[in-house]
Amino acid sequence: MVTKNTVYIGDILGFDFKSEQNTQELSFKLYINGNFVARIVEGCNSISIIVLFWAFIIAFAGSWRNTISFGLIGSLLIYILNILRIIFISIALDKYPQHSNFLHQILFPAIIYGFTFILWVIWVKYFAIKNSTEYKINV
Repeated sequence: MVTKNTVYIGDILGFDFKSEQNTQELSFKLYINGNFVARIVEGCNSISIIVLFWAFIIAFAGSWRNTISFGLIGSLLIYILNILRIIFISIALDKYPQHSNFLHQILFPAIIYGFTFILWVIWVKYFAIKNSTEYKINV
C-alpha cells in the first residue's frame, strides 16, 4: 500500500515513479525516470512510528473522544508525511546518490520523528488531562 501510494502521489507531483516487486527479497523496487533509487521494505510503512505515537497519547490520555480523534488524525498525518518522505528521499537519492547515508539515516528520520514529537507536544499541551494535584514529598 505504501509503495502504491508513493507511486501515485509521486506521479501527481510530476515525477515518473514506477515500482516492481523485488524478486530477491521481500521489498519493492522504486524507480524515478527509469532509474532505480530505493527499496521499500516493511520498515518504510510507518506502522512502528504510529504505534509509538498511540502509546504516548494513551499514556497521557485525555478524554476518550479526544484520544481516539487525535490518535486517528495524528496517524493519518504521520502516514501522509511518511509517503511524502519516501517521495522526497527518492528524488534526493536520484539527484544526490553520494549523500544516501545522510539522507536515509539522518535527515529524513529526523523529519518524521520530529513531526511525531511535535504532535506529542500538542497533545500534552492542549488535550491530555492534567492532574491539578501537587505532589509533595513528606520527609
